[in-house]
Amino acid sequence: MQKSQHTLRFDDKVAVVTGAGSGLGRVYALELARRGAKVVVNDLGVSVKGESLSSKAADLVVNEIKSFGGEAVANYSSVEQGGSIVEFAVKHYGKIDILINNAGILRDVTIQKMTDADWDVIIAVHLTGAFALAKAAWKHMRQNKYGRIINTSSTSGLYGNFGQSNYAAAKLGLHGLTQTLGKEGDKNNIKVNTIAPFAGSRMNKDLWTEVMMKKFVPEKVVPLVMFLCHEKNEENGALFELGAGYMARLRWQRTEGVLFANGFTAEDLHGKWGEVVDFGRTNDYPLAMTDTLQRVMNLIEASKPKI
Repeated sequence: MQKSQHTLRFDDKVAVVTGAGSGLGRVYALELARRGAKVVVNDLGVSVKGESLSSKAADLVVNEIKSFGGEAVANYSSVEQGGSIVEFAVKHYGKIDILINNAGILRDVTIQKMTDADWDVIIAVHLTGAFALAKAAWKHMRQNKYGRIINTSSTSGLYGNFGQSNYAAAKLGLHGLTQTLGKEGDKNNIKVNTIAPFAGSRMNKDLWTEVMMKKFVPEKVVPLVMFLCHEKNEENGALFELGAGYMARLRWQRTEGVLFANGFTAEDLHGKWGEVVDFGRTNDYPLAMTDTLQRVMNLIEASKPKI
């Protein structure tokens, strides 16, 4: 394959993309291959609800990559067997540099009607699957002192969404995983980030208008993912919301809060509630648990009577 004019290339890099048989996963796999990466195209070949199996989707993407001179191999394992997917990549290409946790299914139902199976399968595919893959890839990335991992969250996880308590819980849990792995991997040049993309797919084609499907195409998510996967990226533990060419980073914000230095009651708290929830008085953006502990200790110290 003749090298393209892309300056952010992935020559000699090995990438695993889950759920790469269609939608976002497919365009990630294609672009990584165009930029020189060797790609493991993982797709179980199931329906949106996680039913039925077929190797066709992964095979088609591999054939598409090979048609323009790229290098790829298909893998049909479930993400719940993340170790086998990573070992498959290492067996074929000798290492793993990039992991994009993209695979997902839906079981939308209100909590009153949700079965244990509806809950368990969503957690297993989205959250446990991402954990299994990251854990398996970790030892190889640590050994090579290099790694890039992308976890795919959702605005359902960030803001909640009616009928998606299972999906929302898994998707916000993924960012908790990201923030922790970002801290654990930083010293070994392993950067882990979360994206919450808006993109038309088989999951939302029956919910979105035709105009939205045309505006929020998967291809407009690709540039950020390529950058976050690249060795030039230094972002770590971050969360990005994006779609239709728009992208922004999200962060936690904390109110000024109130310290009750001595004994207090629910009635005391009620009287101060407006201050507890007022975001208008602060520019406080915590990054770690220690930020909160230090803030409380500073407030306690400041509340002591001056002698």
